[in-house]
Amino acid sequence: MHRVRGVPLPDPQRGYNRDMTTIERAEMKDLRTPAQLEWNKERIRAIVDRIFVHQEDAAIDELIAEDFVPHTFGPMPPGREGLREGMRRAGSGVSDPEFTIHDLIAEGDLVAARLTTSARHTGTFMGVEPTGRRYSIDEIHIFRLRDGLLAEHWHEFDKGALLAQLKGEAPR
Repeated sequence: MHRVRGVPLPDPQRGYNRDMTTIERAEMKDLRTPAQLEWNKERIRAIVDRIFVHQEDAAIDELIAEDFVPHTFGPMPPGREGLREGMRRAGSGVSDPEFTIHDLIAEGDLVAARLTTSARHTGTFMGVEPTGRRYSIDEIHIFRLRDGLLAEHWHEFDKGALLAQLKGEAPR
């Protein structure tokens, strides 16, 4: 058995103890209270509704960190202005968006969302000229909050299925 010098072995009667690791961790207790986790979920609901659905420009300044990092939006610079640009680009290609949140799961400063998005394709969107078709796709989002503001965002969806719907092709 390998043992790091100065780190005690686990006591089978007591299990893991804090002295068994040398990794420093940020204090998470305040982020893990049920009330804080619910607040984080409500904050994400507000971001989805006010920014993604209604494209409220003022909400970006209110809810998004100045150094916001988008991990999966395609070519988009970081920060609030990058998000504004991305939202304008998406908003110019679709109308009547609907976001149905099925699940929100909060842990520490992260909130994961499983949702369905639908909209009418009324402008150039993802390189496809407008067709007037309504699409519907399932998505997974992961949001990281810092000091009550959205600091990072990851987003995954089936791009092929979306493009097929926009073009009127049979599902794959």
